[in-house]
Amino acid sequence: MTLWSLDVSDNYSSHGSSLVRRFVRRRDSAAVIMELVETEGKDADRRTAFVLGGGGLLGAAEVGMLRALLERGIVPDLIFGTSIGAINGALLATGPTLDTVARMEHLWSQMRQDGPFNTSLRSLFTSVVRSAGIHLYPTEELQVLLRDTLPPTFADLPTHFSCCAASIERSAEVWFADGELVPAVLASSALPGVFPPVEIDGEHYIDGGIVNSIPLDRARKQGATRAYVLQVGRIEKPLSVPQKPWQVAQIAFEVARRARFHAALRRTREFIDVFVLPTGGGAPEPTAWRNYDFRDTSKIGNRIEAAYTASLAYLDDCDAGLVDPRAPVVDDPTVA
Repeated sequence: MTLWSLDVSDNYSSHGSSLVRRFVRRRDSAAVIMELVETEGKDADRRTAFVLGGGGLLGAAEVGMLRALLERGIVPDLIFGTSIGAINGALLATGPTLDTVARMEHLWSQMRQDGPFNTSLRSLFTSVVRSAGIHLYPTEELQVLLRDTLPPTFADLPTHFSCCAASIERSAEVWFADGELVPAVLASSALPGVFPPVEIDGEHYIDGGIVNSIPLDRARKQGATRAYVLQVGRIEKPLSVPQKPWQVAQIAFEVARRARFHAALRRTREFIDVFVLPTGGGAPEPTAWRNYDFRDTSKIGNRIEAAYTASLAYLDDCDAGLVDPRAPVVDDPTVA
């Protein structure tokens, strides 16, 4: 890992202050020229994006990251989400403040007692039978929770928010940024086998993580000038060769998912600063069956606090110039 150290005034912050010195990377054939550009005040043209990835109950970590970011005064102009990141992102877009994050923490804590996944094995079996084995959970409880919490349409959100889902009929990545909000968020989080596909205007959608689990490339295309990636911890763990038959498909899917994110990270860092926040550990191995037990909500609080602590330390390193937001993927301190 390459460390960057800057000798600057006490007012220095890599996230915006009275005097900001930032790295600008220019590419001239094979050479990479680094120069310091001094700017007064916060860049008026800066657009900050929060990119929230998928990962089921591991998404509790994103709430801790949000608390750390907002405590440091880092507020999004644009929010992009996939799967559980779409749910967290939509909630944040109702008003990116610490009060909103506190409400999100409360909602996550409620899942431990009375959430959409808090059901008996008998109820699960009944749901599977009724769906002809297509899914474990109906969407009604989650839909009620979202309708009680979110406004009716994207236009009602004070902060720009969009989310992606995978179209079955078109075999395509589809982005939602207007119209009804809750159906789009449900579509983005309709994990195959866990929830049924969501129908919108005659088209059926499944979880956006199938096509873009951490939608970083969307942030740059929509005009972000810097991006903060909120992920659930999977990309922090190195993969290993499968040892059991059922691990073959799991590892293959994880390789495909990571390859897309790594490629997006490389492309995006050619143009803008990208900060990948850490979770503080605790995510199970990619092949662990715990990844599929949505009834196990016991670690939600620990994941929030661990990600909060780790993200504060990461942001301290950013302010100290120890994190290069244009680093190659292999040198990123968070990505395995």
